[in-house]
Amino acid sequence: MEIPGFKLLRIAHLVLDYNGTLARDGKTIAGVGERLEMLAQRVSVHVLTADTFGSAEKELSGIPCKVSVISKESQAEAKALYVRNLGAGETAAVGNGRNDRIMLEEAALGIAVVQTEGCSPDALLSADVLCTSIADALDLLLNPLRLTATLRS
Repeated sequence: MEIPGFKLLRIAHLVLDYNGTLARDGKTIAGVGERLEMLAQRVSVHVLTADTFGSAEKELSGIPCKVSVISKESQAEAKALYVRNLGAGETAAVGNGRNDRIMLEEAALGIAVVQTEGCSPDALLSADVLCTSIADALDLLLNPLRLTATLRS
């Protein structure tokens, strides 16, 4: 997708934070599963989490995505390395926390979300787009003309 004044986006991978982004208090937010299933038909879907509540794999079972539990130490660097290994130029990333800031900046498209956990100012400043719900963020990817309307200059 060519976005005038922004860049040409060729997204092959979607990397998402879990708690605060896809989930609230360890439980997947309503509507996330259905949207991830639709997106998985277009891109590879990856969920990165320290799994604070120990529920990510169970909550996401049956959804076509790769869940990777990362160390509680150096999370920002681990998430950024994951994006780099996939190919940052072909990756969209979604997150809300300070530990998401580098992956949001390095990804071809970074989307920050502000939900009940809030959003770190560092994540916000590293993103290309800000959404007020994960549903809206995923819908941007399902309906790319919305991205064009937001990001064109």
